[in-house]
Parts: sequence; C-alpha cells; structure tokens
Amino acid sequence: MTHRTMQVKEKGQSFWMDHIQRHELHDGTLKRLIEEDGLCGVTSNPTIFMNAVSKSRDYDEQIKRLVQEGKSSEEIYHHITVDDIRQAGTLFLPVFEQTNGYDGFVSIELNPQNAFNIEASIAEAQQIISEIGLPNIMVKVPGTPQGVSIVRQLIREGINVNITLLFSPDRYKQIAQTYIEALEERSHSGRDISDVHSVASFFISRIDTKVDNHLDSIAASQEALTQKISSLRGQAATAIAKRTYTLFKELFFADRFKQLQDKGARFQRVLWASTSTKDPSYSDVKYVDGLIAPHTVNTLPPKTLDAFRDHGSLQHTIEEGIQEAPVMLKEMEQCGIDFAQTYDELQEEGVKAFEKSYLDLLVSIEEKGRALRA
Repeated sequence: MTHRTMQVKEKGQSFWMDHIQRHELHDGTLKRLIEEDGLCGVTSNPTIFMNAVSKSRDYDEQIKRLVQEGKSSEEIYHHITVDDIRQAGTLFLPVFEQTNGYDGFVSIELNPQNAFNIEASIAEAQQIISEIGLPNIMVKVPGTPQGVSIVRQLIREGINVNITLLFSPDRYKQIAQTYIEALEERSHSGRDISDVHSVASFFISRIDTKVDNHLDSIAASQEALTQKISSLRGQAATAIAKRTYTLFKELFFADRFKQLQDKGARFQRVLWASTSTKDPSYSDVKYVDGLIAPHTVNTLPPKTLDAFRDHGSLQHTIEEGIQEAPVMLKEMEQCGIDFAQTYDELQEEGVKAFEKSYLDLLVSIEEKGRALRA
C-alpha cells in the first residue's frame, strides 16, 4: 500500500524532514523514509542540532577527537554540522538526480549570530558550499532586511538558498522579487541559471500561536468580541499562507518569469515550515492537510510526518477558500490585531531563538568535551 506521504507528490507537493540525527543517517532510517515515504529533503537549524547533540551520544566520539586536536566549540560545531549535512546530501543525491534538480535538497543554517551581518554571512555560505561540495545543498538565510541583500548576492553567485523565518506576505514578495532580479542579473552576465535553486520558508504555526494569544487578550478585555474572536482563533496562519501562495502564483506565472524559465530558471518554491501543531486543541496535521498545493514543500518534524502517514487527508488543499483569506485577515485587524507588529515580533523572536540554540549548543559541546576528556 502506498503511504499518504508518497501520494502527496501527486498533488505537486514535496515532503522534507525538519530533523537530523547522526545515527539515522547511518542505520537506514533516513534511507527508508526516502524509499517508503517519498521523503524529498531535509532541513536543519541550530535548535535541531542542539537537540541532536545534547540528547544523544552520537557525536561524543567526534567531539572527543576534535577537543584533543585543540578545536574550539565553534570549530567543533562547524565540523558536526558540515559532516551531517554532507552525509544527508549524499543520501538525497539520487533524488536530486532523478528529479533533475527539483528535489533532494538538504539545508544548513548560517551562523545566526551573523543574521544582520551581510559580509560575514556571504563568506560563510561560500565556505560551506565549497567545503561540502555537493550540488543539492542549500544555505539557510533569515529573511531579515539584511537577508534580502545576502540572498541577492548568493543567487547571483549560483549558491542555492533557503530563505527562512518568513512570516509576512510582503516580506515574502520582496524575497521572491529579489530572487527573480538576481536570476536576471546572473543571466545578463552570461551565466547559467538552470542550476540555481531556492525555497522561501514561511513559518506557519508560530503565527497562530502569536495571533491566538493576542486574540485571547482582546477577548478578555472586550466581552462583546468573545464569540467573534472564538471563530477567528487558529485561522490566521492558514489565511496568511493562502495570501502568500497567491503572491507566489502572481510572480512565478507572470511573463517576466516565463522569460527566465525559457533559459532554464526554476521556481522558488514556497516551503511551509514550523508545521507541528502547538495548540493541542487543533488537529495534529492541521498545518499539513490545509497547505497542500502544487510547487510547494512542507517540512515536517518526525511526529507530524508519522501523524500524517496515519490519518492525514489528501482532500484539503490551500486553494480551498483562498479568495476569502484577505477577508479573514481584515476581520482580525478590525478586532485589534496589528499584523505588521506581529510579523516583526515573530521574526525577531525567531532569530533570537536560533541564536540561543546555537549558544546553548556551544555550551553543550564544551561540557561534553570536558567530560569526555576527563
């Protein structure tokens, strides 16, 4: 029997795993997910690596060896992440080749401490891509204002980019336009654009968590809005995703991009990230069932992938109710939701969370190093 996860491909969506763990790269777990579930890629970030290193012994031998070689915690972090990403990239290389570069990507986050440092981020991306040496690696760049400039330069250079921590449709549009402009600049300089790949990662469940909290506060102070607000809870993220997908279609099915496609350009697919359900009153596949659409990616943590395999629906797609999404968002604004402020808060919190995980991981590496050296 074909798993639901495999059938999603028929809807035009790819599933990537938002998770990496060293033993799963070697014991057949990831290979089995590729073969049986149709898994098409992997994303990683400092939080994922922090959990992988601190909650397992998978990395102890490498940490011990690198400590004995006199490596710093930052250098050890670099070796750990690059080694895992290279191994995952090797496992997904057949997918990349079989799909002619449409899928099979593995993403690695740039140092979150450089999220606002254009020069340092570009230099790190260049080093990582050169060191790993595989065509199916994407560097993850936060969608900050500085990130727009970083994306432009990396795409110009032919480096694959996963733009992450996107919450605002307007910022998504800016990123997508930057991708198109960078391809145009690369093409005008006579360079190949058929081997440049990108996704724009839109973080979903965090939006509902933030907006729902604001709605609950409004309801607590304005009883007359309680019933109205109750009907709006859990609706913001999907409505914003629908608005974003509309922008995707407007940009990438326009004549301007068609001219680039004639030269081999690829869509910058929208990637739905942060799709695990945070509110237990919502379905555990809420942000999978409702976001199925052609030319998109959904990156799922293992529990969400398992849940969709068990009871996910292939009937619900993002196209349903897509015209009503702006109306829904307007109603939330009328209740008192300031989306511009919400987007800014979410991005700032996201960058800080990844930076904290990165710093926590350095501490964990240092502590493990001392213990293993003793």
